[in-house]
Amino acid sequence: MEGLISLKSSPRTSLRSFPSFNQPPNSFARRFSMDLPLRRSSFPAIRAQQPGTISPKEEDEEDALKVKEWEVGMFQNEVAASQGIRIRRRPPTSPPLHYVGPFEFRLQNDGNTPRNILEEIVWHKDTEVSQMKERKPLATLKKFIENAPLTRDFVGALKAAHSRTGLPGLIAEVKKASPSRGILREDFDPVEIARAYEKGGAACLSVLTDEKFFKGSFENLEAIRNAGVQCPLLCKEFVIDAWQIYYARIKGADAILLIAAVLPDLDIRYMVKICKMLGLAALVEVHDEREMDRVLGIDGIELIGINNRNLETFEVDISNTKKLLEGERGQLIRQKDIIVVGESGLFTPDHVGYVQEAGVKAVLVGESIVKQSDPGKGITGLFANVQGISNSYRDDGDGGHILVLYPLEKLIIMAGVFGMGSLAEEVVRTDGCGQSLTFQPGEARAI
Repeated sequence: MEGLISLKSSPRTSLRSFPSFNQPPNSFARRFSMDLPLRRSSFPAIRAQQPGTISPKEEDEEDALKVKEWEVGMFQNEVAASQGIRIRRRPPTSPPLHYVGPFEFRLQNDGNTPRNILEEIVWHKDTEVSQMKERKPLATLKKFIENAPLTRDFVGALKAAHSRTGLPGLIAEVKKASPSRGILREDFDPVEIARAYEKGGAACLSVLTDEKFFKGSFENLEAIRNAGVQCPLLCKEFVIDAWQIYYARIKGADAILLIAAVLPDLDIRYMVKICKMLGLAALVEVHDEREMDRVLGIDGIELIGINNRNLETFEVDISNTKKLLEGERGQLIRQKDIIVVGESGLFTPDHVGYVQEAGVKAVLVGESIVKQSDPGKGITGLFANVQGISNSYRDDGDGGHILVLYPLEKLIIMAGVFGMGSLAEEVVRTDGCGQSLTFQPGEARAI
């Protein structure tokens, strides 16, 4: 395992008991707990044996199992820390009473307060997923998947949009709220918003499924899929367990988000394989150079999202995208034919143009378009001036819209962007230095 630090052993616990690193995370924990020899506590309980009570031997074995489970958590934390992961999977807990083992010299009291909003979300998700797994075991999910409809090509849709328009393919986000901004849209109808995005030219959609912090749900994802929306769907969830990937699949997802700031390399590798097995695309999100380097070292990555939001301060800086795509990293991404998705802080055509110039072929946008009364027009405004097109946008007086474009060579590109859904396009010559597109509802004309 990359960056794995050495672990001290104690006279009572041999390091041979640590599991093989090529096991998936769930079996990893089980093997760790089962392989290590059980040892009696140094302070065995003294109690009279009563009918129906647990014997001292059984109690000692139960305590020993708790010790091993705690050690697994500590081991996972050390692996994550060695890879630069600052997000702790769950609140730190004190060691079992009279603990002696490989972690006895590295015990720290970091407190049980989350360091930032992402860590708070992950801690809540750990509890939430554990409860959901009890209600819907993985074996049950696998039965549903056998009869699930085929997934749609998320990566192919982004490539096609970029190839057709020359602009970044749009992943439009169905998002009601965020921890930093609060409620973004009071009249929130996920299906209607999804339909508006599709008509407005989105290549794919992203659907928030976190309930507590983003007011989303898996029911929203399922409703959009069942409503006949044809755009491939990204499940925007904070994944910490492979069970969530299976659950997203049966709810209609075509792709799922994996966050490198949360998941160690072994988890990412394992989860990417699960995604491929289920026919899902995996969008692996990075925030800094170290996370980018880790992800580029993992085979099978097709999509990398660059989040421009600082996890510690929550400030946004879109120059982060350019920084992570410069030099050898950018060359390696092009060699591997990886699609890079720009995320966070994209509110204007200039922002979209900036990250496109840096090398992205897709953008994920939520707040700047979902807050518009007509999300489709929000998409229009976001792309109307990309790549230095000087334009004016106005009603034509008859229910259509005119977009005057300069220079002429951008005409076909913009026609591709605005000619999606029910909108039709008509080319009208205005003067010697520009072109305009007139959109008339109900018409369909080819360029």
